Amino acid sequence: MTSQNDLEEIQREDAGGFRGLFGRYRTQLVATATVTLFCLVGFAIMQLTDEVRYDDVVEALAETRLSSILLALFFTALSFLALVFYDLNAIDYIGKRLPFPHVALTAFSAYAVGNTAGFGALSGGAIRYRSYTRLGLSPEDIGRVIAFVTLSFGLGLAAVAAIALLVIADEIAPLISFSSFWLRAIAAVILAILGILVVAGRDGRVIEIGPVALRLPDSRTWSRQFLVTAFDIAASASVLYVLLPQTAIGWPVFLAVYAIAVGLGVLSHVPAGLGVFETVIIASLGSAVNIDAVLGSLVLYRLIYHVLPLLIAILVVSATELRRFVDHPAASSVRRIGGRLMPQLLSALSLLLGIMLIFSSVTPTPDQNLELLSDYLPLPIVEGAHFLSSLFGLALVVAARGLGQRLDGAWWVAVLSAVAALTLSLLKAIALVEAAFLAFLIFGLLVRRRLFTRHASLLNQAMTASWLMAIAVIIVGAVVILLFVYRDVEYSNELWWQFEFAAEAPRGLRALLGITIISLAISIFSLLRPATFKPEPADEDAVRRAVEIVDKQDSADANLVRMGDKSIMFSEKGDAFIMYGRQGRSWIALFDPIGDHHAVQELVWRFVEAARAAGCRAVFYQISPALLSYCADAGLRAFKLGELAVADLRTFEMKGGKWANLRQTASRAQREGLSFEVISAEGVTSILDDLSAVSSAWLEDHNTREKGFSLGAFKPDYVISQPLGVLRKDGRIVAFANILVTGTKSEATIDLMRFSPDAPKGAMDFLFVQIMEHLRAEGYKHFNLGMAPLSGMSKRETAPVWDRIGRTVFEHGERFYNFKGLRAFKSKFHPHWQPRYLAVSGVGNPMIALMDVTFLIGGGLKGVVRK
Repeated sequence: MTSQNDLEEIQREDAGGFRGLFGRYRTQLVATATVTLFCLVGFAIMQLTDEVRYDDVVEALAETRLSSILLALFFTALSFLALVFYDLNAIDYIGKRLPFPHVALTAFSAYAVGNTAGFGALSGGAIRYRSYTRLGLSPEDIGRVIAFVTLSFGLGLAAVAAIALLVIADEIAPLISFSSFWLRAIAAVILAILGILVVAGRDGRVIEIGPVALRLPDSRTWSRQFLVTAFDIAASASVLYVLLPQTAIGWPVFLAVYAIAVGLGVLSHVPAGLGVFETVIIASLGSAVNIDAVLGSLVLYRLIYHVLPLLIAILVVSATELRRFVDHPAASSVRRIGGRLMPQLLSALSLLLGIMLIFSSVTPTPDQNLELLSDYLPLPIVEGAHFLSSLFGLALVVAARGLGQRLDGAWWVAVLSAVAALTLSLLKAIALVEAAFLAFLIFGLLVRRRLFTRHASLLNQAMTASWLMAIAVIIVGAVVILLFVYRDVEYSNELWWQFEFAAEAPRGLRALLGITIISLAISIFSLLRPATFKPEPADEDAVRRAVEIVDKQDSADANLVRMGDKSIMFSEKGDAFIMYGRQGRSWIALFDPIGDHHAVQELVWRFVEAARAAGCRAVFYQISPALLSYCADAGLRAFKLGELAVADLRTFEMKGGKWANLRQTASRAQREGLSFEVISAEGVTSILDDLSAVSSAWLEDHNTREKGFSLGAFKPDYVISQPLGVLRKDGRIVAFANILVTGTKSEATIDLMRFSPDAPKGAMDFLFVQIMEHLRAEGYKHFNLGMAPLSGMSKRETAPVWDRIGRTVFEHGERFYNFKGLRAFKSKFHPHWQPRYLAVSGVGNPMIALMDVTFLIGGGLKGVVRK
C-alpha cells in the first residue's frame, strides 16, 4: 500500500507536468544528449579524415620540431599565468583579499583539472570550494567567484571571436564555407550586445532579467578582465598554432577558428570538448593544412596544454610533503591547501591515464617493439597483457570518482590497477611513456595515502549519470580510434580468432569488446540499485546511547534526539552520531554531527553515501560554518538559512540602558503576581497534567498542532527528560519551557515554550530572563536562543539568487511567518549572531530540499496546511 508520504511526493512531482518531469531527469537527459552528440562528432571525424591514415599521423607527430614544442610550453605557461588572474580578479571583485600563493595554487589546480576532466564550472568549482572554504570565504562568496570566472571567460571568448570575425571575415569564410557578410553580421550583433552590457554596467549598475537581479561589473573591472581573457585565449591558441606545420593561414585567422572551436567544445557538454574541438579545427584547416599533420598537432596540444599542467600541479602539491619544504609557515599553509586539492588532482590523473590505457589498447604497437617482444615473450603473454591492461584502464576510470571522494577502497583499486597496468604496459608494448605516467600516479597516491581514509565500499556506490556518460564517451572514442586506425582492414568474423604477433586489429577488437562488456555490467549494476526505503526511528537502546554522547559534548540542541522521532547513524567507534529523518526523496540530517569531532568527516561521508545508495539526496539542515568544508568534500552545496542567536551568560546582567525594556517587563510581571521556578527532571512527572493543560490550550489558541524533527513536541517521555522552567500565577502554572542542557555546561537552550491564553502580557520575556539568570548562576556559559530563519541574508547587489529570494521573503513574508518579529524578539537579549546553512547533495534545486524539511517538521503536507 502506498504511504501518505509517497502520495504527497507523487502529488508534488506530478504538479510540475512536463517541466517537473524534465527537472527530475534533467541530468540523465543531458547525459544521453551528450553521448548522442559525441557519436555524431565521431562520425564527422571519420568522414573528414577519410583520406588520412594512422601511420601518416604518427609520422607527422614525429616530425614536430623541438623548437615548436618549446614554444608551445612557453605559451602554455603564459596561458596558465593569465588563468591565475581570473581568480585574483574575481576575489578582488567580491571585495576579499587572499594570499597570492594560495590563490595561484588553487587557480592553477582548478584549471588543470577543469581542462582535463571538462565541466570546468563543476570540476574546477569543486576545487575552489575545497580550497577557499579553508581560507575563510563563505559559500556565497565562492559561488560568486565561480560565476565571475565562468562568465568572464564566456564573454571574453565571445568578444575575442567576434572581433576576429569582424576584422578577417573574408579570410575565414572560405575555410568554413560561410558568407563573410553573415559572419560580420553575427560578429557585430555579439559586439553590440557586449557593448550594451559594458555601458549598462559602467557604474556597477544593477539590471533585472525577469526575477533575477544582476550587478554588472564596472568599466574598470570589465576592461581589466577582458585584457586577461584576451591574453589567455591568445596564448592558448598560440600553443596549437606553433605546433601546426607551416601554413598560409595567419595567426589572426587561426585565433578566430580556435575561439569558435573552444566555444563549441564548451557548449557541447562533452568532457574537455573532446572530439568537438578537434572536429572544428580539422573542418576549418583541412583545406589549407594536411589533415594528418593537424591530427598530430592536436595530439601534442592535448598533451602539452591539458596533461602537463595536471602533472605539474600534482608534483607541486606532492613536493610540499617533503619535510624541508614545510618548515616555513607560508609553505606549511600552502601544504594544508594542497591537501585539500590533491584528491581532485589524482582523480583527474587517474581518469586521464585510464583513458590512455583504453585508447592504447586499440592502437598498434610500434613494429620494432613488437619484434623485440616476440624474441623474448610467448604470444599468450603479450595477448593477455594487451587485453588486461585495457580492463585495468577501465578500473582506473571507475576509481577516479572514488579518489575525488577520498575513499580508501578507491585508493587501493587505483594503486593496484596502476601497478598492474605499469607491468602490463611493458609486457604488451614496451610502452615506456605509458609506464612513466603510471609510475607518476603511483607516486602521487603513495605520497598522499593519509588523505584517503573514508571507509566506503566501491561496490555500494551507484555511478551517477555523469560518470556513466563519461564512460560511454570513452567507449565511443575508443570505437572511433579503432575504426580510424584499422580503416583499411576488412572486417570478418575470423578476425576475433586471429592470434598472431602481427595481428593488431584482432587484438584491439578483443580489448574493445572486453571494455564494452565490463562497462555495460557497471552501468546495469548502477541502474539496478535497491529501491528507496524509509529509515526507521531509533529504538530505545539507540536513543539511550545517543543521550550518553549528548551529555559529554557542548551542543544543547542535540537533546532533540530524546524525542525518538529520528533515525540515528553512529560512527564506527560509537562516539558520535547523526540524527536524521526522511521526507520524499531527501535524507535530512539535523545539525552538525554530535560527539567526537574526529568522527565528523567519517559520519558526513557515510551519511551522504547511504542516502545516495537509497536513491535519495543528502541534506544537512541548520549546520554551522565549521561543517561546510566537510560537506564540500562530500560534494554538497551550501545555502544560507538564517542566523543563530547565542547570548553570552558570563556577561549577562540586567543593568544599563540597553536592558531597560526587559527590566521593566520583569518588574511588571512580578507586580502582576508571576513567580518563577526551575523544576528538576525528576520533579516534572508530578506536574505533568498541569503542563499538558497549558500545552493543549496553547495549541488550540494558536490553531496549530505539534511539530517534530527540529522542534520538540509535548510527549511525556521527552518533557520529563530535562529540567523545566515554569511561571505560576496564584499558584497555577501559566507558562513553561523545557531547558535543554548537557554535562559540560557550555551551552543551554529552550525548546518547548508554552503559555496559557490568559497569561499576563510579557510572560515569555519574563520566563526567558529568569531562565537565563538561573543558568548563569549555575555556571553555564552560553544560552542558545535558536535560529531566526532567513535572517542575515546578503543585501549586496551581487548576492546569489538564493540570498536575494531569502531577503525578499524576510522583508515581505510576514503574512506567512513572523520572520522579522522572531528576530526582533531574540534581539532583545543582545546575542551574537552565527550563520546557519542548508547543504544539499547533487545539482537539484535547494528549494525542493527545503520543502522536504518543511514537510518533515510539519508532519507531511497535511500538517503544513493545517499549521
